[in-house]
Amino acid sequence: MDKAILLALAASVCTATASLCQRKGARSAQTTAGFDARLLVRLARQPAWLLGIAAMIAGFVFQVTALRYGDLALVQPILAAELLFVFGYLAVTGARRVTGRDLLAAAAMSAGIGVFLRLAAPSGGRPHAAGSSWLLAGLVTAGIVVAALAVASGLGRRPGAPRGRRAAVLGAATGISWGFMAAVIKELSSHLGGGPGTVVAAWSLYVLLAAGAVTMLLASHALAAGPLAASQPGFTILDPLAASLLGVFLFGEHIRTDAVALAGEALALAVVIAGAAALSRSSLIAGENTPSAVQHQAARSSAASSAPAPRPPADPAEPAAA
Repeated sequence: MDKAILLALAASVCTATASLCQRKGARSAQTTAGFDARLLVRLARQPAWLLGIAAMIAGFVFQVTALRYGDLALVQPILAAELLFVFGYLAVTGARRVTGRDLLAAAAMSAGIGVFLRLAAPSGGRPHAAGSSWLLAGLVTAGIVVAALAVASGLGRRPGAPRGRRAAVLGAATGISWGFMAAVIKELSSHLGGGPGTVVAAWSLYVLLAAGAVTMLLASHALAAGPLAASQPGFTILDPLAASLLGVFLFGEHIRTDAVALAGEALALAVVIAGAAALSRSSLIAGENTPSAVQHQAARSSAASSAPAPRPPADPAEPAAA
């Protein structure tokens, strides 16, 4: 169990680093209001974004290894600490003004998802799911992603719409997509004991590659659409929640449904929602959407220096030019 905890913490640090690096690389990328398939091509030229991809891969390896030694109910709450690492980095570096309320909201969200998963305590289940169940889960996930893209596209075309809102919508869709990928990984892991040939012959490997490419593109859009503080909660919170729900639906995992557990789960989700609402009004989001006073002053100085000098008033005795 100690090994699983250390590996999960390492995964959290890696995924937090991935989000920060990818956001730094995506900040300079221009995206359209819709889905820009060439975004990854432009981002691949950004060293910071490539470093973020390397950190994401390392986090994935740590997560899979942690799940080998520990249960989902133990590992996933620790992975939610990624949100705290991101906000802690923003506070230490001074990249954005982080208030005590911001840190408290991030801590509440991480603790809320952790308490929810611990109380739900998913257990049992089967190693494989029926094809019809997979088809339904895939269609629902795809429908949510398409709906999110439609909403984000509408926000992108609306003049004056907050950029943070579009990033939050795309971040939520990305988190749900990652939850679906976690379910596919669970399906694929059941074939690891059969050797490389069994893994290559499994359909889940190719679904994972296709879904991974789409989810990476979706995450890149979320990071390029607005501030990291807007998209990160969706990444961190909805991933384990979606994975837990899919575990129940696809693999028949059992969660606690007694009165005490349900009350605690509802309270934990309420804390998560309250934390998300507090972060949506954070200066971290408003600060990245609004140019700073220094930028305003520089823009005014530049405009003043480039403006033509005012013409002196005409002498009344001087005849008007023809």
